[in-house]
This record gives sequence, C-alpha cells and structure tokens, in this order.
Amino acid sequence: MTSTPEPLKKSFKAQMLEARELAITASVNRLLAEKGFDAMTVDEVAAEVGIAKASLYKHFNSKEELACAAMVQAMQKAQAFLEELQAQSLKQTQSEGQSAGRAMNKLKATTRWTLELKLAGQMPTLPSQNSSLRASLMASRPYMDGLMNVSDLLGAWIVQAQKEGHINPALPPIAVLYTLYARACDPVVEFLKMSELHSNEEIIEMVMGTCFDGLSTRKN
Repeated sequence: MTSTPEPLKKSFKAQMLEARELAITASVNRLLAEKGFDAMTVDEVAAEVGIAKASLYKHFNSKEELACAAMVQAMQKAQAFLEELQAQSLKQTQSEGQSAGRAMNKLKATTRWTLELKLAGQMPTLPSQNSSLRASLMASRPYMDGLMNVSDLLGAWIVQAQKEGHINPALPPIAVLYTLYARACDPVVEFLKMSELHSNEEIIEMVMGTCFDGLSTRKN
C-alpha cells in the first residue's frame, strides 16, 4: 500500500507574495467600487497598499491586469456564494420535500447580497463598453468561465421562478438576468445613501421592492 504524499508547503516568500497580491486586489476592488476603472490610477493602488509603483508592476504588468485580477476575484466570490445557496436549497428540499418558491428565494438572496456589498463599497463597477478593461476581461478565461457559471445558475433559477408564477413568463429570461446584474451598478443605491435619510437595510428593501415588485400599487 502506497502512502499519499503530503502536499508541498509554500515557501515563506511565496506566502508573502500571495498575501501582497491579495492586498493589492482588495485595494483595486475598493477603488473600482469607489470611482470606477477609468478614474482609478496605479499610483493610488500602490499608495493604498503601501508599496512602490515599481514593486506593484512586479505582480501586475498593467492597470488592466490589476483590474482584471480584482474582477476575477469578485466573480469567484459571487460563484462561491451562489453555489452555497444552491447547496443549502438542495438540503432543504431533501429534508422538507418541498422545492416550490426556492428559486425565487435564491434570486432575492443573491440580489440582497449584491446590494449589501455595494453599500459596503465592495462591489466593483462594471466597465463601460469602450473601456480597455472590457477587452481584458473578455480575454480572461477565469473571468469568462466564472461569468458563464454564474449566468447559468441564475438563468436556471429565473426559468424555474417563471414556471412557478413568481416572475412574468412573458419576459425573456435574459432580460431578467440583466436586470438583476444591473443591481450591482445601480446608481439609485448611492443616491439614497447620500441623502442620509435611510438606513442601509431600508435602502436594500426599497431597491428590492422596485426590482421584484415594480412601481405599481399592489391590489389586494
């Protein structure tokens, strides 16, 4: 019987490099959320992390590569969140034997999570159509794979919610998907927060209400 070899431990230098890259992408993520890709500068990132600009370029070759790494990290975070939601839903279905309504609950939970990140300044702003970052993201296999996985999960939940009558079946699922994606860059959240008239929870409830219930007065 052969023994399983133990995984090789990372060297101290490798651990330090990894920790620094995580710190860099975290700073980029925050700056992307605060001001967007075009307004963010490499100098700002280096200053926030506390390293020289030259040291920053040892990890990432360009501003686009910096932002792409942060967006990949954000996409992986979203993917992990959705997969955990899916796993919890399957467990509940197995234990309770009832799955109706769960797809809509998962869509609402995802939207709430997105809004919470946005209010906390942790949701990077998506690049504009003519941004150089967009081309980098389209060329990034990890980002595109993550985007496809997230879209497939959300798309399946949208179709199920339509079958169960929770979402208008006349709407193309992709239109619903893009509507949910738009909550990640919804300016209404910032406007309501800047007014200082509402708590974060109140803002989330208002945006959730307009997203899922619309603006019409509900009739009893």
